[in-house]
Amino acid sequence: MKKILIFTGVIAGMLLSFHVRAEQSDGLNVVVTSADRQTQLMAMVLSVQTITKHNKEVNMVICGAAGDLVLKDTVTDPMPPMGKSPTMLLKHLIDSGASVQVCPLYLPSIGKEADALMDGITVAKPAMVAGNLLDNGYKNLSY
Repeated sequence: MKKILIFTGVIAGMLLSFHVRAEQSDGLNVVVTSADRQTQLMAMVLSVQTITKHNKEVNMVICGAAGDLVLKDTVTDPMPPMGKSPTMLLKHLIDSGASVQVCPLYLPSIGKEADALMDGITVAKPAMVAGNLLDNGYKNLSY
C-alpha cells in the first residue's frame, strides 16, 4: 500500500511538472534602467538563460541610467563569480538573437546619434515596446 501511495505521488508530481512547463510563456520583456552593475548583470544573466537554456525569446529595452550599456565605447568590468560583465553578456544576448533596443530619449539626451550604439542595438519605437509589454505570451521584468 505504501509503495502504491509513493508511486501515485511521483506520477502526480510528474503530471504537475508537465502542466507547469506547458504553461510557460513565449519569452521575456526586460526593461533595464538601473545604473547598478550587479543589477544590470542579473538582468543579462536571466535573459541569457531564457534564450540559451529555455529556448525562449527576449525583448530588452535599456533606458535612463543603464543607457551607457548600449554605447560602443562602454566597457564594464567583469564581476565575480562568473568573471562576466554586463556589456559582455549584452553582446552575447545580441549574438543569441535577443532584440535589444534603447529608449528613444537616451541618445538625444547625451548628444549622440544612432551610430554610437553597439552593433545589433536599435532605437525603440514606443508603440512596439508597449505592444510587447501588453502581450500576454511574455513575462515582463524590470531592473
